[in-house]
Amino acid sequence: MTETYRQVTSLIDKLEDQHSLTLDEYAFLIRNRTKESMDYIAPKARRIREEIYGTSVYVRGLIEFTNICRNDCLYCGIRRSNHQCERYRLTADQIMECCSMGYELGFRTFVLQGGEDRFWNDDVMCGLIAGIKEQYPDCAVTLSLGERSRESYQRLFDAGADRYLLRHETADKSHYEKLHPQEMSFEHRMKCLRDLKEIGYQVGCGFMVGSPYQTPETLAEDLKFLEEFSPDMCGIGPFIPHKDTPFASQPAGTLEETLWLLSIIRLILPYVLLPATTALGTIHPRGREMGILAGANVVMPNLSPVSVRKKYELYDNKICTGDEAAECRNCLSRRMQSVGYELATNRGDVRR
Repeated sequence: MTETYRQVTSLIDKLEDQHSLTLDEYAFLIRNRTKESMDYIAPKARRIREEIYGTSVYVRGLIEFTNICRNDCLYCGIRRSNHQCERYRLTADQIMECCSMGYELGFRTFVLQGGEDRFWNDDVMCGLIAGIKEQYPDCAVTLSLGERSRESYQRLFDAGADRYLLRHETADKSHYEKLHPQEMSFEHRMKCLRDLKEIGYQVGCGFMVGSPYQTPETLAEDLKFLEEFSPDMCGIGPFIPHKDTPFASQPAGTLEETLWLLSIIRLILPYVLLPATTALGTIHPRGREMGILAGANVVMPNLSPVSVRKKYELYDNKICTGDEAAECRNCLSRRMQSVGYELATNRGDVRR
């Protein structure tokens, strides 16, 4: 046993016990990942997750309802400046059809995700949310619509939205500014997250692993932010470049670092709802299964119409763009069973 490995395992034990490390300690963990240390932390992450959630993996029905976006984030395939992107916007009726199909398949959470499309103002969104909740009162509605005003978030919550996903992308201000255009503000992103929490949403944040200019120190800031903000959900996945963005030639994030960070996050936040993302499945054929074995407990199959799935391309080579929803759900069920877990057919709320 090397001295470095001994230090890493000592920090993992400390994190398991205290759910907190210093910035320097987080950075040390990130720098000194090895296969042996991953083998040491993953069983701990699984045990903690299973103590709270058992072997259930919560399934969310993802509806990508618009790829029109006013923002110009440098990493994103649906950024405003990408004129190669074929834009679309589902109708409310199409979204309700997706919910109907998902409900029949056993989904009890619908995730409405889209670019920051001005068409979906508060009046339109509130009507849609209220309609879903009226028809499916036993289901949760999760929104992922980007930055809005506190008043807007309050109206959507009052209409029946239960959860909100807003990746913080990075907890380091200078790093944030390297990933986003000047008109976007790190301070405003953080204010949005605080507003969502204060209003009463179950709140999710998260970041890309291996994004351009990311360092062990910026990742340590992310982990410290998660520890202090204490979100209900945390979405992380590897950065995957898109050919029509300024970061097209940047290297992708790695499977190994993503799995390492999933396990670390489970030790920081034992109760967190932690997805094994589509991006993880995109960079490795069994990436989602490996994510579950690293401590994740959520998967998000796509309920969007097959005709639009390839158009919601945040990054290149996204998986499952041609699968019917039932096919995708059944495939995921088999995949989870292959590693000893079962898809759960309830809302899957956070258990603090």
